[in-house]
Amino acid sequence: MLDPGFAQFVGESLPRLNGYAYALTGNTHAADDLVQDTLVKLAGAWRRVRHDGNPLGYARAVMFRTYVSGWRILRRRPALEEYRDTPAPEDRYAAVEARDALRRGLTRLPRLQRAVLVLGYLDDMTDEEIAALLDRRPATIRSLRFRGLQALREHLSPRDQQDQTAHDERR
Repeated sequence: MLDPGFAQFVGESLPRLNGYAYALTGNTHAADDLVQDTLVKLAGAWRRVRHDGNPLGYARAVMFRTYVSGWRILRRRPALEEYRDTPAPEDRYAAVEARDALRRGLTRLPRLQRAVLVLGYLDDMTDEEIAALLDRRPATIRSLRFRGLQALREHLSPRDQQDQTAHDERR
């Protein structure tokens, strides 16, 4: 059961908290979610907060931390990819073209990067197994995989190819 003091605090402070949340997020729906998350956290600590004497200041601090940690979570997520034109369902050659592009991208990689990608993704080997097979350390295997995947992404991304072509034409 909620403390009546908490219900009173929410009633009095909700407009200010909504304004503060909107200033942080710039979106009314995101602001509502932020206020709700803040109030849930505040309700759990209400006994302590009530005795500290500044519940609105505490609520704002909780709101900011919640907002920042949410922002950090969003930054850790992979960015949404741009829309790419997908082949028509009747395009029977799309899979062949994709395999060909991947094959050409793999041939551009240095041998060790290519080996790590093939062993890791096609043979489903662990970093330790690949390291033992290639006589390298597992950390080296992870580094080779990262650089290989990065190079493949650059090769397979049509936008990057267009940017590179435009850059080369300016020279």
